[in-house]
Amino acid sequence: MNIENSIRPRPASHGVRVLQIGSDRSKRGDLVPGSTGTVRQDAYARAFGALDDISFSLRSDGFSAHSTGALSVYPTNSRAKLFYGLDALRIAGKLPRPDVVSAQDPFEAGLIAYFIARRSGVPLHVQVHTDLFEAAFAAHSLLNFIRVRIARFVLRRADGIRVVSRRIQKSIEARMQPKRLAVLPIFVDIGRFGGPQADAALASKFARFPTRILFVGRLESEKDPSLAVRSFAGAAPADSCLIVVGSGSGRGQLGKLAEELGVADRVFFEGERDSAPYYKVADLVLCTSRYEGYGLVIIEALGSGKPVLSTDVGVAREAGAIITSREAFAKSLGEWFDGGPREARLRSYPYHDFDEYVVAYTREITALKK
Repeated sequence: MNIENSIRPRPASHGVRVLQIGSDRSKRGDLVPGSTGTVRQDAYARAFGALDDISFSLRSDGFSAHSTGALSVYPTNSRAKLFYGLDALRIAGKLPRPDVVSAQDPFEAGLIAYFIARRSGVPLHVQVHTDLFEAAFAAHSLLNFIRVRIARFVLRRADGIRVVSRRIQKSIEARMQPKRLAVLPIFVDIGRFGGPQADAALASKFARFPTRILFVGRLESEKDPSLAVRSFAGAAPADSCLIVVGSGSGRGQLGKLAEELGVADRVFFEGERDSAPYYKVADLVLCTSRYEGYGLVIIEALGSGKPVLSTDVGVAREAGAIITSREAFAKSLGEWFDGGPREARLRSYPYHDFDEYVVAYTREITALKK
């Protein structure tokens, strides 16, 4: 569908018309028809009445505009990332005037959403999914350093802010006085991780190890999987193993590290897989992140009844993980082997089902309608 031909006025909604600015170009994101992202956005759209979703994308990505009724998705199809903002502004100018503009992040998307909301004279809603004021976030890259400055500008001008953890709430409130701030954790289908049955093939693969440690996440510096490998090498008994589920630029270096530390035969790199079966065979899950906005792995693991040893990031503390510092991670892992809990319970998770989450999410945004 040609994007210019697809932009057309639709009958006014009986509810609220929301314009959303986002940047998720993944296969699970809003730009892919039938993806989990599109299904989620369609649920929002039906609850709002109408949702126009503009997502940053490159022309080379090959995305097309698509609609599911109340939801219409428009990729910017930009020549380069530099033009994301200009293309989003151009598309927004051709759409019906929204009642609320919502940004999926307080960075580039938030800045463009601010300009659109101001031009349209409507409220601005901003979502915060990462602990942007954590020192490690700004230190990670020059881009992140700049993004923190953008976020300060955007968040001070937002009419409503949604954060995914109380940790982020406290971080923002310590630096500014937001007009309206709501803590709405990300929805996780906890039921998918329950049940006693483990995958037979997976259980057999690791059966020779009485104790199995699991790391799930991107193999990138902000997740610091090297801390998991080092801690395992320094504290784990010889009859235990470390299972690493995830992919990323650090895969090769991690393999070399495992060899250098003499644990290569007990560290298994599984690649990017569905994490659910791995929680069932694990005895402990490690979260070694330098910063997190939320921590889906923490929720999934605890929802599976498995204890989590984590740095103090995201929802780790409020969800019920065992908290330790980066410096003491190996020591804490050793203490867990000596007598730590083998079972755990997820705490402070607010949703019984997806519909309850949709109601809470859309209520926060529609409340801003003038």
